[in-house]
Amino acid sequence: MAEEATGDALRPDERKDLLARLRETDIDRYLALLLMPDAVRDDLLVLMLFNAEIAAIRDRIRDPLPGEIRLQWWRDVLAGERGSEAQAHPVAAHLLAMAARRSMPVAPLIAMCEARIFDLYDDPMPDRSSYEGYAGETASAILQMSSFLIDPVASTDTATASGHAGVAQAVAGHLLMLPMSRARGQVFVPGDLLAATGLDREAFLAGDNKAAVTNAVRAFAGFGRDHLHKARLALSKMPGTAFPAFLPVSLVAPVLRRAEKIGAGCLESPIRLPQWRRQLLLWWAAQRGRI
Repeated sequence: MAEEATGDALRPDERKDLLARLRETDIDRYLALLLMPDAVRDDLLVLMLFNAEIAAIRDRIRDPLPGEIRLQWWRDVLAGERGSEAQAHPVAAHLLAMAARRSMPVAPLIAMCEARIFDLYDDPMPDRSSYEGYAGETASAILQMSSFLIDPVASTDTATASGHAGVAQAVAGHLLMLPMSRARGQVFVPGDLLAATGLDREAFLAGDNKAAVTNAVRAFAGFGRDHLHKARLALSKMPGTAFPAFLPVSLVAPVLRRAEKIGAGCLESPIRLPQWRRQLLLWWAAQRGRI
C-alpha cells in the first residue's frame, strides 16, 4: 500500500521520491521542471506526475477495460469521491491538496481523463479537427494549467498559446512514438492527412509504400509546424512571467525537422535527440525566453 501523504507541502523525502518518478516516466518534463520557478516547482511536479500517470495507462494494460476503470478512478478522485483511497495515493493526495490551496479548477483534469480513453483503443484519429480537440484536452491543458500555477493573472492571456503549442507538442510526441504505436496497431496521424497521401490506417501501419508513408509523416509534421508557428506568435504577445510553462515545447521543432527528413524511417527507428541536446535546448530556451 502506498504511504499516506500528509499536508499541502512536499516533505523532502516525498519531493525526492516524486522527482524520481517523474524522471523515470517523463524525463523531458522533468528536465524542464528543473528550470521553472522554485516557488511553484512542487505544484508543477504534482501536476506533471498526474499527467504522466494517466498518459502511461495504455503501457500498463493489455485490454482497454482496466484502463477505463483506472481513468474512472481518477475522475472520481477529482470529483471529490474516494477520499481515503486518494489520501493513500501520493500523487492524488497532493494534487487535491494543491488544487484546493491554489484554487485550481479540476474540470480540465477530468476532461483530460476522458480524452485519454482514446489512447486505450486502436480506433484511428478521424481528422485534424479531432486531433486538435484531443490535443487541446491533453497537452494544451497541461500547458495552460502550468501557466496558471506559475502566474494565475498572466495565465488569462495564455490560452491561445497553450492551444497551439499543445497541438504542436502532441504531434512531436506521436512522431516520437511511431515505432511503439505501430507495434500496437495504433495510428494518431489524422485520417484526412492519410487519405490525402493515398493511405488508410492499414496501409500506413504496413509501411510498404515508403513514398506515401513519407508524405504522410511530412504532412503530419507540417501540421505540427503550423501550430508551432502560431504558438510562437501568441507567446510573443503574452506576459513573459508565464513563459516557463512552455519550456517543454522548445523540444518540438527538432523533432519535426528530423521527422520531415527521415520520413517513413520514423516507423522503424526512434528519432529522439540525445538527452544532452534536449537539456541544452531547454536551457537555451529558458535563457532566451523563446521556444
